[in-house]
Amino acid sequence: MRMIIIALLALAIQAPPASSQGADFSWDGRMEPGSWLYIRNLNGPVRVEAASGDRAEVRAVKREGRRGDPDDVRIEMRNASGGGVIVCAFWSENATCDEDGYRSRRGGDRNRNNDTKVEFTVRLPRGVKLAASTVNGEMRVSGATSQVDASTVNGDVDAMSSGGPVTASTVNGDIDVRMREVGSADLEYTTVNGSITIEVPASLNADLDMRTVNGSLSSDFPITLRGRVNPHSLKATIGDGGRRLKLQTVNGSITLSKAGD
Repeated sequence: MRMIIIALLALAIQAPPASSQGADFSWDGRMEPGSWLYIRNLNGPVRVEAASGDRAEVRAVKREGRRGDPDDVRIEMRNASGGGVIVCAFWSENATCDEDGYRSRRGGDRNRNNDTKVEFTVRLPRGVKLAASTVNGEMRVSGATSQVDASTVNGDVDAMSSGGPVTASTVNGDIDVRMREVGSADLEYTTVNGSITIEVPASLNADLDMRTVNGSLSSDFPITLRGRVNPHSLKATIGDGGRRLKLQTVNGSITLSKAGD
């Protein structure tokens, strides 16, 4: 009996990372503050909210499109460095994803026209950092307490953290970001078709770069201008300066506001 139990434990330890093909995906596990949770999607939204304890939860639901089979879309979880976790949705047999992002090699993939959507719902524990990306879908992050990196291509990004910093990008969509800590690195927010609204602490020190083509610029902060006054391009110093804060769009307005007490 003892030998059977030992053998079963050994099999559990050697079990492969969680994977789902055909069915929807569900995973939960304890994560330490300071570790990273990576969510990589291609077609579908990502929504994040606060967890009630120290266990992260990731749920993914497949929605059938007009072409392709949801059973051909697989979702995998694997461990990342530093106690982190990566969850990826794959439409392509030739794709890979890791901490740095999602990559797909062209050619010979029968599943490339599959338009199945995958909707991610994430519950994020306190102190866990988040890096979430998709291509076609909105990004909604609430309840975060640490660093957030949120991006999409076609969709809005709405991300809030009671810690921070928070970075965000899209191409076709608005960006709305709120944070209570800005860290020490440069911060950048870019879209093409959409407005940008960023809320940061009143104690911010930064070298500001704001640019739009069709839209207005506004700031709650006293600024020291550098160069010529231009209604669509502004370079200025906030406070003592330092880190670069870049906000750039083509079709949309930009607003930089102070966080309330």
